[in-house]
Amino acid sequence: MTDLTIEKEDRVGRHGRYVARIQGIDAEGEITFTHRGPKTISADHTGVPDDMAGHGVARALLDFMLADARESAFRIIPICPYVRKQYARHPEWADLFTTAPGEDPY
Repeated sequence: MTDLTIEKEDRVGRHGRYVARIQGIDAEGEITFTHRGPKTISADHTGVPDDMAGHGVARALLDFMLADARESAFRIIPICPYVRKQYARHPEWADLFTTAPGEDPY
């Protein structure tokens, strides 16, 4: 989808989010995260408003987060039910996930 943009927003402290916007829709989808230790974040919540439903926003956000994890060499604790469910379906992502806060796998 060419009018979908995603960016990472780090907030002050340990929290941040990956945020998706679609041109012409006054809403934002997001995956919120928390820095849990060196090279580890937790994916806490995925939210996509009804106005953005059916556009593949949740999966695009997850794909963006996975690409960021590969590029920046961090691992993800899948707390969010959506992220956990997708991870269970994709064992090939195992190198990007962990269940140990603070684990430094690199």
